[in-house]
Amino acid sequence: MDDIRALISEVLADYLNAPGAASVGNPDIPALMRELGRRARTAARRVALASAEDKNAALRAMAARIRARADAILAANEQDLAEANAKGQPASFIDRLMLNPERLEAIAAAVESIAGLPDPVGRVMARFERPNGLQIERVATPLGVIGVIFESRPNVTADAGALCLKAGNAAILRTGSESFLTSLTLAQAMGEGLEQAGLPADAVRLVPTRDRAAVGAMLSGLDGNIDVIVPRGGKSLVARVQEEARVPVFAHLEGICHVFVHGSADLEMAKAIVLNAKLRRTGVCGSAETLLVDRACAETHLKPLVAMLIEAGCAVRGDEAVQAADSRVTPATEEDWRTEYLDAIISVRVVDGLDEAIAHIESYGSHHTDSIVTDDEAAAERFLAEVDSAIVLHNASTQFADGGEFGFGAEIGIATGRMHARGPVGVEQLTSFKYRIRGSGQTRP
Repeated sequence: MDDIRALISEVLADYLNAPGAASVGNPDIPALMRELGRRARTAARRVALASAEDKNAALRAMAARIRARADAILAANEQDLAEANAKGQPASFIDRLMLNPERLEAIAAAVESIAGLPDPVGRVMARFERPNGLQIERVATPLGVIGVIFESRPNVTADAGALCLKAGNAAILRTGSESFLTSLTLAQAMGEGLEQAGLPADAVRLVPTRDRAAVGAMLSGLDGNIDVIVPRGGKSLVARVQEEARVPVFAHLEGICHVFVHGSADLEMAKAIVLNAKLRRTGVCGSAETLLVDRACAETHLKPLVAMLIEAGCAVRGDEAVQAADSRVTPATEEDWRTEYLDAIISVRVVDGLDEAIAHIESYGSHHTDSIVTDDEAAAERFLAEVDSAIVLHNASTQFADGGEFGFGAEIGIATGRMHARGPVGVEQLTSFKYRIRGSGQTRP
């Protein structure tokens, strides 16, 4: 722990430009954040012009440093876990926070895999010629400096930093206090990799303080040095960001995800999908929180689906029809249909067909991820067309709501808004564009 505290003091002192002037307990937050923003902007200019080869070399070096610093990162994680357990955090929270050698290797591998993705910067998105001979191209460009505010998942540090770098951006990362030590140690390892590859460590920096004032400073835009904010966390965090941010926001709302078992669903397929969607990992945003069962198949499908969930350790809260199917079901309230449990709990409702299922999802869902299980292609196509969520699936688990599963290497989050980015936010979504126009002396009449 002393080593980690020394690291925090060293980082704070560096950003305040006065060795020894910063302390762990009382940093000058406004000065810290101003310097962080200034350095990030300088770094962003450099990485925006870096070649694909240089960025890929940096990503591989970052992955190597994560592996080399594994003992320090895992030791920091043990400290974070001890604090979280002492505070009585729920098991789902602890699962999101916990690292072990296998999970840390997966983090390093994800960073490494991003080096293998096509470079999104410089892509010619459109090319056309005007009647006056002007040659016009729309070309992908970096966004600039991306601020990422997240809570307890330390892997977001690596995913966000690596994705931003690949897209030619700098990243300022602000983690929740519960994962602070893990994320800071992880970010330091990534910075070492950047420097080894000849790029600035300031291109990926974690805010080196738990002080909540740092969040407000980021939302203000750091004197124009942050170009976009990505919140990744619960409803209260996203609501605050959307209310207070003075820069554009990629909204990542809660994952109230549904599985609808249609009347034409194969029971065995439905059981496999529902079990995976709910219980593979309950603490991820793609975990199913509500199961809707078509009344047309309730007589044959409802009881085995509910029994399967309960026997797998999942609490079921249901409407009257669901309670009648199994005495172990507890009554669902109106609030249950709006709840992201992130735990081994699911709400279950019997609906009258596709129209009522879609209406329920529209009323109670968060436009994140929803799935239909059916052998009826027409019903599936209607569901895919009419459910207004960022990710809509047919005969597949909602747990596929993940940038890695889309082939994006990783993701910063699942954007549930409708502007610029929607669904998994990967490297392509972390770019903007500009127009390049080539003429031969044209003037406008």
